[in-house]
Amino acid sequence: MTKADIVEKVALGTGLTKLETEAIIEGFLNTVIHALREGRGIEIRGFGSYKVKKKKARNARNPRTGEKVFVAEHYVPVFKFSKDFKTAVDSGLKENVS
Repeated sequence: MTKADIVEKVALGTGLTKLETEAIIEGFLNTVIHALREGRGIEIRGFGSYKVKKKKARNARNPRTGEKVFVAEHYVPVFKFSKDFKTAVDSGLKENVS
């Protein structure tokens, strides 16, 4: 599913225009990115939480050449699904398979 698909589904469900819905979804995504850039986490109950993890500097290996490469300390965004989210996906897929 793409962002355009999400915009279409939300627009149909809310009665908003696709243009209004796209602006809302863009605003949400930009808010998440901005908060994570500031080092703040976001928790959406029943859905999951976004946070930033710090990765230590380390020596790695280029899998193609085998050459050792130094990877500097860096930060990565992480998303953790809520228990309710996991349960909903699991039960939904089990229903569709049966």
